[in-house]
Amino acid sequence: MSSIFIDSIFKGSLIDTTINIILLILCLYPVIGAFFWFTGSLSYRFLKTHKRDEGWENILPADQPLITIMIPAHNEEVMIEETITYLFNEINYTNFEVLVADDGSTDQTGAILARLRKQYPRLRTIKILKNKGKAHAFNIGMYFAKGEYILSNDADTIPEPDALMKYMNFFMHDLDMNTSAVTANMDVQNRTKILGKAQTVEFSSIVGVIKRSQTSINDSMYAYSGANTLYRKSFLIDVGGFRQNRATEDISIAWDHQMIGAIPRFAPNIVFHMNVPESLKDLYHQRKRWAQGGTEVWLTNIKKFLLHPIKHRYQMSMFIDSTLSIIWSFFFMITTAVFIIAMLVFLLMGNYERVFHGIVMSFIFVTFELLAGFLQLLAALILDHHAAKLKYLIFAPLYMLFFWMVNPVTVVMTFVPALKTIFGFGFGSGTWISPERKSLQNK
Repeated sequence: MSSIFIDSIFKGSLIDTTINIILLILCLYPVIGAFFWFTGSLSYRFLKTHKRDEGWENILPADQPLITIMIPAHNEEVMIEETITYLFNEINYTNFEVLVADDGSTDQTGAILARLRKQYPRLRTIKILKNKGKAHAFNIGMYFAKGEYILSNDADTIPEPDALMKYMNFFMHDLDMNTSAVTANMDVQNRTKILGKAQTVEFSSIVGVIKRSQTSINDSMYAYSGANTLYRKSFLIDVGGFRQNRATEDISIAWDHQMIGAIPRFAPNIVFHMNVPESLKDLYHQRKRWAQGGTEVWLTNIKKFLLHPIKHRYQMSMFIDSTLSIIWSFFFMITTAVFIIAMLVFLLMGNYERVFHGIVMSFIFVTFELLAGFLQLLAALILDHHAAKLKYLIFAPLYMLFFWMVNPVTVVMTFVPALKTIFGFGFGSGTWISPERKSLQNK
């Protein structure tokens, strides 16, 4: 009888301890994550940096592989001519073509392309009659591309002049045979508004720290940049192209490549410039799409990780991080709601001591988050572009206080739509609407 009693106490204690450990991990997840990315970026800088990150070899025209610059376009009359003109006049690479997949444009995009074809013989266009989305347009264009390498280039994106030459340096050695694609380092062009400046800090954090950390751990990364990534065409074909029923085709195909053993790579020394949302509404819609896309790839691959953990051991850190991120998002939303309700109840009951205690404890916790996030952002801004963006550190509090809260909200809001997509109930026509475009040059 006594042994049963002792066992029940032990089991109860074990369960309580396990629950407390899980709650502690969830509470500290943002802090632990920030320190993890911080140390990972330092590891990349001092242990993993390859000579291609600092310098690159010039490839003679006779030795240059053919690259197809693919531009999926839908109603891009504002930007398309400027982007194409830039590519042909400024890119420091000889052996390339530009292929525009005009996905059911109803504005002057088609007329502009027809005029530009007369001016640039290496410009080709495909007219897709019905708008079915960026992934569909890219998949159609992929089979018309003459190059063995395809650069995905959005209509509002301009890569640096040496981008193609630098990209090819990641494919030209024997150790690069399994490299499926290389993604570049995004630079925010429209920094005139405070949201643009804040996102400059954010993208330095994502690109400058997280992708470096992912590379330092697995010599790989979780997601390409859809705006500018050079793909090896054969690896695109190996995974059947882009998934057309996913919210973020660039995240999805990066996971698809990893699951077949290919290696997505990050090139911090290759810079491309693009516009970012300048209104809260556009920003929220963008983050909802990103959150849904991240959840979709997690749901797509969860069975593979659970059934074959040894086979996918090199991608396990990617799966664990994604899992914790999704669970923490729900934990954050639930505990925030509970905290607000509890504070209101204590306030109505006149228990001001508990209200004061709750505010103080939350302030202490937020302070630890801000400190950890500050170190992550500081490392990002120092490492990215040789500290050229360090002046934007003043906008770090806006990023940490606002953008960190947007992420769990969008994950929770899009979880059910992501489930519907995976089970075949949430995917619509696949159409896309190009955001408002502004000139990228001379700013």
